Amino acid sequence: MSTTLALDPPPAPPRSRRPVPVWLALVAASLPMFMATLDNLVMTGALPVIQRSLAPSVEQLQWFVNAYTLSFAAFMLVAAALGDRWGRRRVFVIGIALFTVASAAAALAQDPASLIAARAVQGVGGAAILPLSLTLLAGAVPERLRPMAIGVWGGVSGLGIALGPLIGGAVVEGMSWRGIFWLNVPVAVVAIPLVLVALRESRGRAQRLDLVGVLLAGVGVLLGVWGIIRADDDGWGSARVLTMLGASLVLLAAFVAWERRVPNPLVPLRLFRSRSFSVANTTSLAFAVGMFGAVFLLTQYLQVDMGYSPLEAGVRTLPWTAAPMVVAPLAGALAPRTGIRPLLLGGLVLQAAALAWLAVVTDGDPTYASLVPSFVLAGIGMGLTFAPSATAVLADMAEDDHAVASSTNATVREVGVALGVALLMAVFQAAGGALTPADYATGLPAALWVGAAIVAVGAVSALWLPRRSPAGNGASAGSMAPAGRMAPAA
Repeated sequence: MSTTLALDPPPAPPRSRRPVPVWLALVAASLPMFMATLDNLVMTGALPVIQRSLAPSVEQLQWFVNAYTLSFAAFMLVAAALGDRWGRRRVFVIGIALFTVASAAAALAQDPASLIAARAVQGVGGAAILPLSLTLLAGAVPERLRPMAIGVWGGVSGLGIALGPLIGGAVVEGMSWRGIFWLNVPVAVVAIPLVLVALRESRGRAQRLDLVGVLLAGVGVLLGVWGIIRADDDGWGSARVLTMLGASLVLLAAFVAWERRVPNPLVPLRLFRSRSFSVANTTSLAFAVGMFGAVFLLTQYLQVDMGYSPLEAGVRTLPWTAAPMVVAPLAGALAPRTGIRPLLLGGLVLQAAALAWLAVVTDGDPTYASLVPSFVLAGIGMGLTFAPSATAVLADMAEDDHAVASSTNATVREVGVALGVALLMAVFQAAGGALTPADYATGLPAALWVGAAIVAVGAVSALWLPRRSPAGNGASAGSMAPAGRMAPAA
């Protein structure tokens, strides 16, 4: 019996060759991506309010975030495969529409289970948005402008993630927590026509969909994250937790073995022969686990422990969240001159130092002013990470591999977000922390130290980024001659 699914594409529409201004292509690709990345953490500032409204358990509170990130991660590679076959712009638009419908369902949710289900469907829509936005952008701008375009794209991506708490807090305070989901509807109404006008249709290698690979990877990741979440309640040595974690490892090992032998793999393992691609994915995982797990906890710390409202807490994260908006485009512009490795390494070192600083400061009775320097340091570090990481992923890739390479990296990062929230929350609770003013600060420093250590591991792995390697074939990040350094713009 066949283990793959043949998906016949509809007839290809005629391709338009009319030139599109670079700024318009940037807006068309970046606006939906901003909407999808915003929803990674837009709920963090609203969680205390949602807790009072829907009375979820601590586990359900984590699933409000993890249901989105896990479905996001599980379906990105599927979306890339469908985009290669059906047309990337077509699948991109379908993703925007699905994301918007699920956002409306989340806004109408009346209980925790309904909200978790809507968030999971949102993640499926987002899975078609984030990786395909980079691929479509790379095909829409001239090669000499791609480093700049990827820098701006990275800045917008970082801005969407970083501004989640601020925008969530402002909407919650001005309207209600349901408003953070209604906000996506008018954005989609503008974004879909813009995409159809500014981005041309493109395709990659047409191949069968690897359903076995989808199931092995998706269920393996789900069980792993679920096991970590359950560990605090059941104990790390409990039969249920050990079974979940063991099954996760077995399924992920089976996924790798399957991908080695199937003729049409979901993730072609040959991509990992590129040292730049492998190291970029390693650093992305460490960055997401350490940093976004910490953001999840720190955004609530400003409300639960320090007593700020959702909007006040969001405004006070601005020294952190505003920095990537400025630094990421600069990093994209500097990459052709400095190379990728110094920027990525520097960004990860700054973030690890910022989390360690926060761990020291919060192990006491800090004022907000004492947090600001570490917030600034973390923001600069994030800005130095986004664009160089995206550039390194595509450095040695042929054009047909852009979508799957970008999707693989985005999948790794989203899995990292889910693992980070689960892992650092487990450390937080194991250290005596609870979602109450009296106990929140008790568990926070230990969780931040773990986050700092994980990001530091990512910084060490960045040292293995190659200085120079044979030219990538059609690399989208500016036709990089070396994997770790881009060729100068013509």
